[in-house]
Amino acid sequence: MAEIKAPVFPESVADGTIVEWHVTEGQQVNRDDLLAEIETDKVVLEVVAPDNGVVTRIVKHVDDIVLSDELIAEFEAGASASAAPAAAPVEEKQATDGGAPVQATASTGGVEADHKDQSPAVRKAAKESGVDPKAVEGSGRGGRVTKSDMSSPTLKADSSIKTDSGRPVAESVGERSESRVPMTRLRKTVANRLLAASQETAMLTTFNEVNMKPLMDMRSKYKDQFEKRHGTRLGFMSLFVKAATEALKRFPAVNASLDGNDIVYHGYYDIGVAVSSNRGLVVPVLRDTDQMSMADVEAKIREFGGKAQEGKLGLDDMTGGTFTISNGGVFGSLMSTPILNPPQTAILGMHAINDRPMAVNGEVKILPMMYLALSYDHRMIDGKEAVQFLVTIKELVEDPTMLLLDL
Repeated sequence: MAEIKAPVFPESVADGTIVEWHVTEGQQVNRDDLLAEIETDKVVLEVVAPDNGVVTRIVKHVDDIVLSDELIAEFEAGASASAAPAAAPVEEKQATDGGAPVQATASTGGVEADHKDQSPAVRKAAKESGVDPKAVEGSGRGGRVTKSDMSSPTLKADSSIKTDSGRPVAESVGERSESRVPMTRLRKTVANRLLAASQETAMLTTFNEVNMKPLMDMRSKYKDQFEKRHGTRLGFMSLFVKAATEALKRFPAVNASLDGNDIVYHGYYDIGVAVSSNRGLVVPVLRDTDQMSMADVEAKIREFGGKAQEGKLGLDDMTGGTFTISNGGVFGSLMSTPILNPPQTAILGMHAINDRPMAVNGEVKILPMMYLALSYDHRMIDGKEAVQFLVTIKELVEDPTMLLLDL
């Protein structure tokens, strides 16, 4: 009999929560099949089968807290499902939070919580919220509905969410309805960190505008050659990352962090790129951006985006970072005040590109303009440094050749 354990968590992660089991006791699996998902404060980790065999016993159930390298299930390699002990009847399974038996099926007039293709976590969320998983758009493999989908459900085009009374949650215009679902662990962590950043730092934001026409012209001229040469598309983010890296070299305080009463100056440039995922806001980190080419940056950002949507970002992808860039412009934001990502002391906010009147050599011209925002911790960074840092990025973006000539 082999043991299936939780992954080894880094020092910054104390524990995790079982959010979903993809198998049941007695089920036969193949090597590397997904068994369970464990949500930590930073990322969701997958536990896979170590070999072909049968999961003989599940030790830790959905919503149970698990520690690093803790036993969560038992596994018999090489066994077949017929040789495994039968799973306990579903209706006799004990509730994880109280110990009283719970029924796995709802009444015929309510939410069908006994769907065989739904995980225990999804069935539990359906029972608590009265939301029918069949009516929810799934983001998992093959359109499978996950626990995070149930946290903020998106209706299928031809469906309506049902409550346990059988009435739709959103029947028609004018209906007043609501559903209550618990926050995911990741979203709670993000909420707490953002709240702490606003309460525990002397945060201030400075703004500037940047003429995007030179960068857009350069992209239009070279995008086909760039993609053919490097195998990845040329976007705007790579130039902003390179411009930010150069500005960080000139203003080391912006690349520093606070540790109690100490200021830690970093001799490297690890830039986090805020990415929106189905589970919430995540910030994977580009390492040593001063040594990366624009093609390297574009390829890595694309890789991070794919991993974020699939829930496959690892702890190594998310750890550290000396500076962060957030691009609300992809969602149409014209201007915002980004919140610091402690212990970092600054964050750059990019926004939507819109045609707007700008003064150029005494003349008003209609140009593609983007507002830039730099939020910074005034305890560490003076206003003069913050403004000069943002102006440096503006100048490098408006004249990209300065980066190539190291000016």
